[in-house]
Amino acid sequence: MILSKQGKIWGFTQEIFNKNNVSINRIYIKKNSCCSKHYHDYKTNIFWVESGSVCIEEWKKEYDLVDKTILNPGECCSIPPKTYHRFNGLEDSVVYEIYYVELMDNDIIRENTGSDEIKIN
Repeated sequence: MILSKQGKIWGFTQEIFNKNNVSINRIYIKKNSCCSKHYHDYKTNIFWVESGSVCIEEWKKEYDLVDKTILNPGECCSIPPKTYHRFNGLEDSVVYEIYYVELMDNDIIRENTGSDEIKIN
């Protein structure tokens, strides 16, 4: 079931799955166009190319240069949360954009250690 389709200046995006911590979008990117430079607070972003060719730009915190990855049909790359990135259409392209959020095993923040003896006033 297709959930929604949204026009963009660079093409369009079509959400095809969204449940729990995973979302999948089929996106059409026009040749010589790009999305905004952005990042996601919590989502990992995977790009998988069905047809065409795209360049994924990634601004890493470790250095001032931009990493550029060219993706062709059947190829993919992953962008971690809090990493600025954008995609550029080198050709008219169809790409699957997969988002997921990792559940952290150690997400509990303890104020104290607890007790083996309950005191009731």
